[in-house]
Amino acid sequence: MLRGRRPRAPDRGFTLVELMVTLSLIAILLMLAVPSFTAMLRNSQVRTIADALQNGLRQAQSEAIRRNRQTVFSLTNAEPSLSSQAVADGTNWAIHTIPRATESATVREFVQGGSLSDSSAGVTIDGPAALCFSSNGRQVAHDTPGVGTATCTVDGAQPLVGYDIARVGADRRLRVTVSLNGQVRMCDPDKTFSSSHPDGCM
Repeated sequence: MLRGRRPRAPDRGFTLVELMVTLSLIAILLMLAVPSFTAMLRNSQVRTIADALQNGLRQAQSEAIRRNRQTVFSLTNAEPSLSSQAVADGTNWAIHTIPRATESATVREFVQGGSLSDSSAGVTIDGPAALCFSSNGRQVAHDTPGVGTATCTVDGAQPLVGYDIARVGADRRLRVTVSLNGQVRMCDPDKTFSSSHPDGCM
């Protein structure tokens, strides 16, 4: 006796209501995710600029030690070069050597420069126009570093000089500090340095 086959249930797709509910849920999830994603991108911009500043300062310090002569790290809005003018909150950085007292001012040499503007849209940098390093890598005062009108000062009562980096809409600010003995460090100014917050600022 032949047994009849059970008819197969027809393939069933999504109904219009199911599709609309799914799309609505996806839209809600995207709306919730966009603000945190935007903040993450802006935090990344702040970190990129802080890293670039820290690397530039360390490069200026190492060049001072390597060349056994004073160097100046400066911020500038111009293309980094021998004639770039130092300005506070500049969008680029430059490193120059400082002539010795026995040398002509024309002995000044451009060492290296970098850009802070490639990824710094909306990022603010608050700090000195120039910092000078002695041949042993420490901060040093210099009245005529030969970079525009910038001068390097040292305040014995203020052991740290810092650059504050921030961006509107970012969750996190960063600071790059340079101590009198030349230690360059990145920290979070919203935290106080301690054993529980080693990334905090002093």
